[in-house]
Amino acid sequence: MHVVVCIKQVPDSAQIRVHPVTNTIMRQGVPTIINPYDLFALEEALRLRDVHGGEVTALTMGPPMAEDSLRKALTYGADRAVLLTDRYFAGSDTLATSFALSQAIAKIGETFSAPDIVFTGKQTIDGDTAQVGPGIAKRLDLLQLTYVSKICSLDLDAREIKVERRSEGGTQMLHSRLPCLITMLEGTNEIRRGSLDDALRAARSQIVKWSAADAGIEDLSKCGLRGSPTVVKRVFAPTARVEKAEQITTTDKALSDLADELIVEIFARQPALEHELAFDASA
Repeated sequence: MHVVVCIKQVPDSAQIRVHPVTNTIMRQGVPTIINPYDLFALEEALRLRDVHGGEVTALTMGPPMAEDSLRKALTYGADRAVLLTDRYFAGSDTLATSFALSQAIAKIGETFSAPDIVFTGKQTIDGDTAQVGPGIAKRLDLLQLTYVSKICSLDLDAREIKVERRSEGGTQMLHSRLPCLITMLEGTNEIRRGSLDDALRAARSQIVKWSAADAGIEDLSKCGLRGSPTVVKRVFAPTARVEKAEQITTTDKALSDLADELIVEIFARQPALEHELAFDASA
């Protein structure tokens, strides 16, 4: 079994600041981390390998410094790491990113072995679009299982996988054929620490580095800014709310009394809401 995990090196969101004049993200001096959602995808891939055998390849697209995140993935236990880096990828939006990564995954299949499963996190903390995973699946013609909360079973002989998927209406149980692409939700597993042996191996390992040409990308117009129809007009920090929250005293009050007070306050501020609810009840 061969599993490819797409990870991304992102700025630590806890330390990101927005420039007060230019309204752009200030990245200088901000430490980078592996996108937290991708760590759950990596852990799930490693768990499948531990049970069924095979290899896990970590893949990322980014500048040369993204090698640090790949070595971290090797420390967790990944068997191989591939860095897709080239100036042609600069400024890529989700469309261009999914194109470049899909080409790299196809090249990984040709160079090593065809992946049975491609894992990604549900989204990244810097973009929050949740578009890259499905975009890769579309370009590679893979069945996609998004927002997966649990891998229930995997049958490599039958080439089938069974997962739980979280949806707005509850939980869905899905059966799919392999190969497929899975986007993992947060909190779905406990991320391992990684062994000392893996840490030493990660320090010695040679990261596979591919340029656009190495990955077999011929149409460079689909990469970087030229292949990115999305334009970010402005980034800004939300303004603080002037209106302060009101506190309802709870001393010696029953829960039913507190609920009544809260409803009265809500209807006082939203009179149209009381009318709408009364209308729905009478309909």
